[in-house]
Amino acid sequence: MKKIDLHTHTIPTDSDSDFEFSLPKVKEYVERLELDAIAITNHNTFDSKQYFEIRNSLSITVFPGIEVDLEGGHILVITDPSEFEIPDFELRCNKISSIIRTSEDTLSIDQFNEIFPDLSKYILIPHTDKKPNIKQETVDALKPHITAGEVASVSKFKRALKDDNGLVPVIFSDVRFKVQLTNFPSRQTYIDLNDISLSGIKSCLFDRSKISLTKESGNDFFQATDDGLVLSTGLTIILGERSSGKSVTLNKISASSGNAKYIKQFSLLHNDEQQFNDTNNARLSLVRHKFLGEFRKVVEKIVQVDLEQNHIDIENYLESLKKFASENEKKDLYSKCVIFSENAFIINDLSNLDKVIKAVETLIKNNEYQDIIQKHLESKKLKSLAIELNQKAFDSNVDNNKKNWINSLTSDITRELRIKTTGSVIEDLDFYKIALDEVKVNKFNTVVSELKTSRNIHREELGKFSIVTSTNQIVGASDLQKIGRDKKTYSTAFSHYNVSAYEYLLKLKELGVEDANLFNFFIKIESVTLNKDGFIVSGGERSEFNLIHEIQDATKYDLLLIDEPESSFDNNFLNKEINSIIKHISTLMPVVVVTHNSTVGASIKPNFLAITKKSIENGEFIYRIYTGYPSDKELVSPDGKKIENYKTLLSCLEAGLDAYNERKEQAYDILKN
Repeated sequence: MKKIDLHTHTIPTDSDSDFEFSLPKVKEYVERLELDAIAITNHNTFDSKQYFEIRNSLSITVFPGIEVDLEGGHILVITDPSEFEIPDFELRCNKISSIIRTSEDTLSIDQFNEIFPDLSKYILIPHTDKKPNIKQETVDALKPHITAGEVASVSKFKRALKDDNGLVPVIFSDVRFKVQLTNFPSRQTYIDLNDISLSGIKSCLFDRSKISLTKESGNDFFQATDDGLVLSTGLTIILGERSSGKSVTLNKISASSGNAKYIKQFSLLHNDEQQFNDTNNARLSLVRHKFLGEFRKVVEKIVQVDLEQNHIDIENYLESLKKFASENEKKDLYSKCVIFSENAFIINDLSNLDKVIKAVETLIKNNEYQDIIQKHLESKKLKSLAIELNQKAFDSNVDNNKKNWINSLTSDITRELRIKTTGSVIEDLDFYKIALDEVKVNKFNTVVSELKTSRNIHREELGKFSIVTSTNQIVGASDLQKIGRDKKTYSTAFSHYNVSAYEYLLKLKELGVEDANLFNFFIKIESVTLNKDGFIVSGGERSEFNLIHEIQDATKYDLLLIDEPESSFDNNFLNKEINSIIKHISTLMPVVVVTHNSTVGASIKPNFLAITKKSIENGEFIYRIYTGYPSDKELVSPDGKKIENYKTLLSCLEAGLDAYNERKEQAYDILKN
């Protein structure tokens, strides 16, 4: 097995934050992580001079490469390190640099193929489950030269490995070798290969059975730190005496992972009420925006309706009409022209037609549900419908363009005639728009009336807790101040709340409420958190809720770390609520828990154990980590030292065998009968 990292950076570009390159850091990284090969893959650039400097300073294979912005995503292009290939590769990379000058620029697939006409010469590795992702259609266009895709984390690697229809997953560091670098990322890939070569690596990337996260333990384990600590991709429990290096180990795992959820000891007890409120407010905000999303669009349209101005326009129109009629017999040459009083053509609104076309195109292009779609709608008929709708859109656009041209010409002529005439002119008035505005306002009032009905709109179960969100009418100006989070005088606006939703909206706008925030002021949306008995949570239960929420929140991350949860919570809660959640999360991503507690340490049935120990050797403190399966008789450290699993577990979790037996006999067995 060979350990490789084909994604590293040595030059800051527009796609990076600025950094100062350090060659000693490259050497240290390669030595500490025991790498067999790396690739230099800077963003849209390749510097052969720097490449040779790095290659000549290392004893391992160094591949020349480049990370290319391709149609909105990133792809690694890696070539053979032979002296013959590098000059040609640099010339091609220079073409990329001349096209991509800013972080907004990107290559098209045609430009990419033009620069690299023979893709069989390279290893191509796109970002797949890593941002910015290469689009699937781009991957398809580059097949069969793409067989592997880079993922961002161990959890994504395991998920991709199970998908036989997807690309073979690889995971790399994406490291920037800067002077300040202290903790090296532990994201590398092992390949089943004896001798490192471009063709050898390519052959491995065709076969997911030749790719793994660890050298000897396959894909059920991963390297957690840059000093070689290997842990389970499921659940690992770390045990150890006080000051034996447990928290230090967690900190190193966090620093090496890049995207870990780290729940530190006692962190949930400090300001637990504030955290509880912040968590609920964030959740409430999401529910509010989801529930009021469509209503927000309605408000944004209605706020543009000005009925008062419409009524003024009608009055002006009627006055101009009466005046025009009274002067009918006095028309001059200009006002007698037919075009003088000509109405403009109405331009057809094609927005609904566009929506229908997009919907049909979605049905045609959808792959996931194509079997169901074709069961009810034949592909041939869908395509025929799409063609006819697009033809309709084309014809309607042509018709609108003709009308716009004629309206513009008519307007120019009419304007000139009206300048020269001495007669009265009838004011322009869009009766359809005015009538439509009246209908919109009436509908808006009806919608708001229905919106005010009290109802439960969302319920979420979180362990033993339930979060219930409901809507209610606003009952006073104080409610509006809470929604607005300000000291505006809302009483005048509120007086219209139950009279006319439209007038209420206008009064809010007069108060200075921003248009984008107006939709929030029509109902109260509140949530309550209930315990398993249906009562509002107590002060003591808030910390339990916070812990469950923080653990569940870990699904947004790549790794979950928890430091001594028993320091803040009782065993009954840990056993009944937390253990099952942790076990579930560990099926999705690696989870590491530091504990002294048997409820978490033993009852949870971890996949792997790590025990930290501190000893004095030759007058110095030595920290070791012993690892193994829970069923192993002995646990082993990286330097080959061994400890007995049974005695060590009892020492960490039960204060030793004697204390455990004494407690069992005197505290428990004596009460049994």
